[in-house]
Amino acid sequence: MNKYALKAVSLLLVAVMGFSFTSCRKKKKTPTYGGTATVGITEAPDCLDPHKADSDAEREILINIFESLYKYNSNGELKPNLAADVIIAPDARSYTFTLKEDVRFHDGSTLDGADVAYSIKRAAGLLPGQDGTPLIAELDTVTGVTTDLLTVTVTLDAPDAELIALYTTAIIPEGSDDIETTMIGSGPFKFVSYVPGEEFTLAKNEDYRKTEVPYLDTLIFKFYPDIESAFIDLQNGTIDILPYITPEMAATLDPEVFRIQSKSSNTVQIFAFNNDAEPLNDIKVRQAISYAIDRDDIITQTMNDCGQSLTTGMSPILLGPYNPSVNGTYARDIITAEALMEQAGYANGFNLTIKVSSDDQFQIDTANLIVQQLQDIDIRARVVEVDPDTFNTEVLSEGDYETAILSLTSDFDPYDVIARYDSESSDNFINYSNALVDMRIQQIPLTADTNERNELYHEILVLMTNDACSCYIQDPHYICAINKRLAGFKVFPNHVLSMSSVHLA
Repeated sequence: MNKYALKAVSLLLVAVMGFSFTSCRKKKKTPTYGGTATVGITEAPDCLDPHKADSDAEREILINIFESLYKYNSNGELKPNLAADVIIAPDARSYTFTLKEDVRFHDGSTLDGADVAYSIKRAAGLLPGQDGTPLIAELDTVTGVTTDLLTVTVTLDAPDAELIALYTTAIIPEGSDDIETTMIGSGPFKFVSYVPGEEFTLAKNEDYRKTEVPYLDTLIFKFYPDIESAFIDLQNGTIDILPYITPEMAATLDPEVFRIQSKSSNTVQIFAFNNDAEPLNDIKVRQAISYAIDRDDIITQTMNDCGQSLTTGMSPILLGPYNPSVNGTYARDIITAEALMEQAGYANGFNLTIKVSSDDQFQIDTANLIVQQLQDIDIRARVVEVDPDTFNTEVLSEGDYETAILSLTSDFDPYDVIARYDSESSDNFINYSNALVDMRIQQIPLTADTNERNELYHEILVLMTNDACSCYIQDPHYICAINKRLAGFKVFPNHVLSMSSVHLA
């Protein structure tokens, strides 16, 4: 599965006057138990099978019902969940998980190694009756799963020291062929009812292993055709929480009634260079453009400063693999940019096209700002808007462009972020080629030690930065609005709505 997607990121997530974006240290008070919270979502789920679910709406809901061996926290750190720990074999061909004791499913049955083995085999397409096609594509290297009561060993057909999907696959009861109907998990909330296209209701799991949570008795997800209709219901009190609102909406909310919370969106906005197209095949030209771009101004103009400036193709939210040493490498420096242009033989500049998708105003606005900024080094750029299908074909598939602006996201898998820059990758739409980068990318799955893998990522990011393979602009944040009658809500950068910590204020 290609975990990158072209995202139409509207002008979200702005620090709005009158609101205090909370990340936040407040005086702790004892949470209140009981009550109901209603969350608005602008997309109804199509699939409720946790091994087949792929949309944001599906993940936002199912994270509260089903659990995995490890789980990302709100800081983007992968932490033990149903598993106590994991050991990766030195050859990176097997993973051995030790499970926590006394975990129960919603039906009261004990969760043990047999359930984990069944879940992984099912997700990998290895159960009797399956045709071998994995339900989760990343698990196509899994060849076997062995288990005893509290230990599970997964074997692979090739080394892969960073098989994130193995950590995050939902664990369901053994033999759950009808999981989309029964919805039995081990999470903090139990399935109650689903009215397709309208709402999804959950109830507190009274036997949850973390006895202090959840706080709420009832959790309701209401579905809306668009953000505008959901916002009306937020204002009139029909719903309590609405994620991913626009800054214009946030500006109209009463700060006495609503709290705004902001978080990295794990998105990389890229001013993509086709490294095969002249004059962008010249490193000095790419570096000159990178120095000419004022990222801070773009963030201010498009996001009201609610974004994080980037230098490389990975969001800082990927804590270990990200290399902060590259930060600021291409801080705006017109003198340096002009010198590089002259060295490349383009003292008088050149003409340049910037291709954008016509349905993505965020990218269009960014492109127009870049056109203005490039005038300072005599590059005469113009924006070319094409429909989304044409954009995907010409930019992502055929390489028929000079430069383009788009946003890339990943499912918190640093290898997928970086693997696209391998010169042989079909996802390498910028046509970047560096033999040492290729070598380091290929070493990552073979390296069992986390620190050593992170060193490889760090080196790759430095090499990419030095090559100025493209100009990376920002990780735009997103914002959520929460009625102040609730507290404890956390924004997760991997687009889930984990609600166990939410309680009445």
